[in-house]
Amino acid sequence: MTDTNTVTLTIGKARDLCEEAAIRAGANPELARSIAVAAVRAEAEGQASVGLGHFIDYLASLREGRIDGRATPLITRPAPAIILSDARGGAAHPGFDRAFDDLVATAKSFGLALFVQKNAYTCGALGPFAARLAEVGLVGLAATNGPALLAGSGATRPVYCTNPMAFAAPVAGGPPLLIDQSSSATAFVNVRQAARENRPIPSGWALDADGNPTTDPEKAMAGALLAFGGARGANLALMVEVLSAGVSGAKWSLDAASISKGSENPGTGLFVLAIAPALVDPDFATRMAAQLSRLSGSYGVHVPGPAKAKARERAERHGITVSRELYERIAG
Repeated sequence: MTDTNTVTLTIGKARDLCEEAAIRAGANPELARSIAVAAVRAEAEGQASVGLGHFIDYLASLREGRIDGRATPLITRPAPAIILSDARGGAAHPGFDRAFDDLVATAKSFGLALFVQKNAYTCGALGPFAARLAEVGLVGLAATNGPALLAGSGATRPVYCTNPMAFAAPVAGGPPLLIDQSSSATAFVNVRQAARENRPIPSGWALDADGNPTTDPEKAMAGALLAFGGARGANLALMVEVLSAGVSGAKWSLDAASISKGSENPGTGLFVLAIAPALVDPDFATRMAAQLSRLSGSYGVHVPGPAKAKARERAERHGITVSRELYERIAG
């Protein structure tokens, strides 16, 4: 029996759908392709909250001016192993896409290379920025910021974004190790989704505007998210803030405009470090495979990364299924 409430698309068709929608919303072809590929990859890997559902935010931001659809990134080289991108009010992805081959070649030549970016809209799923490096044999470390949503250590008002960090490493004969997590107890999109569905959020996720713990998502969005692990998570958020906004010259989270209201680009930052482990240990990827196998097999450790890779492989074979409502919102 056919489910008329859903639509199944091949990866290629999903990319085309998103790319065409972005162009209609005002994006140039490069920007449209970059954000379409990123959103579809996130959806294929099972990250629906930053997949096609989040792509609606990109379309709205293009139409309302928070993303300059005409922007092209300005790439410069302040030092031999540093690549600096000024997104100039556009999305986060085109600059990284433009610099990727150079970043890889530089890391394999010098042993490491740094990509930093400023003046961008937020990047959605951060994991692929690190994972793409691991897929070509490099270790990747990525960090990014956004508008203030998260309370700092000892504070009750938002001063950082969810400030995620991603880490990826190559594994011989298998998908990369990929750790991708925010500094907050949960992602903001999860709180927003709970508000849309009129359901409570778990305790420990957020504070209301008066600084009191709350399970009401509406009050949480008017207040502040909490860091995972208390002060330790908040300290990680500060570290991410320094790497992504401080090193790049981007806006601090406190100064970044909303990603869903107004017409101002948030101007946030991105930090991606690429390391060539094979220059130090030619057997790195093989040793990684043996170590992760030992951890998961003998000790029951969950190894992050393979599940996303398997989900993407399934999507490449069988396509991705989304609600008809979401499909029609993107298709226009």
